[in-house]
Amino acid sequence: MLTRRALLRTGVAAGVAGVAAVAALETGVVPGRARVHDLLGLTGPDGVVPDVPAGPAVSGSFDSFGRRTKVGYSILYPHGYDAAAELPVVLVLHGRGGDHTSAVNDLGIDRYLTAAVRAGTPPFALATVDGGRDSYWHRRADGNDPGFMLDQEFLPLLARRGLRTSRFGVLGWSMGGYGALLWVALHYWQRRVGPSARAVAVGALSPALWRTYADVQPGAFDDAADFERSQVFDRPSGFRDVAVRIDCGRDDPFADAARELREQLQAAGGQQAGVHTPGYWRRMLPDQLRFLGEKVGR
Repeated sequence: MLTRRALLRTGVAAGVAGVAAVAALETGVVPGRARVHDLLGLTGPDGVVPDVPAGPAVSGSFDSFGRRTKVGYSILYPHGYDAAAELPVVLVLHGRGGDHTSAVNDLGIDRYLTAAVRAGTPPFALATVDGGRDSYWHRRADGNDPGFMLDQEFLPLLARRGLRTSRFGVLGWSMGGYGALLWVALHYWQRRVGPSARAVAVGALSPALWRTYADVQPGAFDDAADFERSQVFDRPSGFRDVAVRIDCGRDDPFADAARELREQLQAAGGQQAGVHTPGYWRRMLPDQLRFLGEKVGR
């Protein structure tokens, strides 16, 4: 039979072991931290699509020289505005495996847009476009160049439709979050010469960022040289005169890299409870849309 003293010793030992286990989980030593946090309710609630009407949507496609294929797109307007309204615009870059419909089908971004404008954010439109299911939004060895498509084809298309592209924003999640940051960084030279269309704000949700080529998702880059050319770290001049917001869940595999880049750029945003899921991205959309809308609507 265990004595009272033995029971106390056993309880203390179990408590110490429990503390050690929790510490190991929090530091990532023990795999499955995100799963444990999810079971304990520590990853935060999923965002709920606002119960408001979606505004007009215009969809179409065009033959893209930059992407070497036909590209689909959608332009989303807040409820209460006509599809011909001359509004500022935010480009939306989808994640891996997605296309121009993902922002609506997976995130309900059209209703978040209406809710943001109703809450007082200056009105603006969202423009989504196909960047390739796993292109990572940068020029690839096969000739696919989503950046060229965005700059030389999609922005002029939006301008022809009456949208105000002189001060535009860019928003993306996961692969698209990285793509948004990279595309803006690579366009610093255009901002220097005063182009008619220039990015003034970029928002990234859980951007797919890696610090070493050995860690990258297979297929994200053509080779190590491509990885080095396509870095967003350590190039602060690329974001000069651009407002940046980076949000990433603390249990996201990209959390550490996102925090490092946010600190490098002194960007807005933060690290919240959450994982790499649409539920987290929906939860953060109101803050991201308000941030971008206030910048492009000035």
